[in-house]
Amino acid sequence: MQKLLVKPSVMVVQPTGDINASNANALQQQLEQAVNSQPNSFVLVDMSHVTSLDSAGLMALVTAMNLAQEKDLGFGLCSLPPSIRIVLEVTQLDQVFQVFADCAACEATLS
Repeated sequence: MQKLLVKPSVMVVQPTGDINASNANALQQQLEQAVNSQPNSFVLVDMSHVTSLDSAGLMALVTAMNLAQEKDLGFGLCSLPPSIRIVLEVTQLDQVFQVFADCAACEATLS
């Protein structure tokens, strides 16, 4: 399902496979848990192992991003496969999320 990696001030969530209506709620709960964890200042979703993303998955990401913003935390995505990047571009959410090439690029930006 998902894997969590905790780095100084950054929590990385790594979902895998399809993110759709059948499992988007579980992802949203995982992301909310990451946002509510302390002392993280940034939640990064590593999308490198995601194969597809539907509207329910998008909603889980947007909801988590909004929660992070309410708590003055950063929230971003990294390692977008081409199919996921296209979904974000078509929905113009690539303009809403902070998108990084990979985890290292995010960490370099934050340090």
